[in-house]
Amino acid sequence: MATHLQGSLFDQTDDIRLGPLGESRRSELGDGAWIDLLPGWLHGADALFTLLASDVPWRAERRQMYEHAVDVPRLLAFYRADDPLPHPVLAEARATLTAHYAAELGEPFTTAGLCYYRDGRDSVAWHGDRIGRGAREDTMVAILSVGAPRDLVLRPRHGGGTVRRPLGHGDLIVMGGSCQRTWEHAIPKSTRATGPRISIQFRPSGVS
Repeated sequence: MATHLQGSLFDQTDDIRLGPLGESRRSELGDGAWIDLLPGWLHGADALFTLLASDVPWRAERRQMYEHAVDVPRLLAFYRADDPLPHPVLAEARATLTAHYAAELGEPFTTAGLCYYRDGRDSVAWHGDRIGRGAREDTMVAILSVGAPRDLVLRPRHGGGTVRRPLGHGDLIVMGGSCQRTWEHAIPKSTRATGPRISIQFRPSGVS
């Protein structure tokens, strides 16, 4: 698959590895929701982007919207708990996240969902991961981003101001507490010239 990624000036390496996870910064959102942010957790993120873009078996989906079937504006891939992940560093990231959040989460991250945003026209609408256990109990979703930055926007589910975080080039964000129930998040479309981005979402079992 062709890619047109403008690489980061701060990530010019093919050495794909993780940095320390303990340096993440937590922001309390309210209503029991929080996010942890760690810019540049993954070194060599642009090299990993290139590998994932070419090697992952991406699929396009169509979904019913009212009376019409429409294209999902991004490409998707999903790895169950027992599936081998497309690069060893992703298995390491999942294990590291599991160990780091063990006391708060109380269970491992198991699945990995990948989204490929090819340009600014690809997006995901406002939503919370409330299918499954996330609809009734606190949980976590960890998102590792490679490729060009795109804005992740969060807003309270029942109205209020938004929180905007640009994510790309190896950045990590973890949404925890009540975030999936009391807040929504989205990747909006962009009219600016925007390079491609891949997000890797790690979730516990039963959270989707």
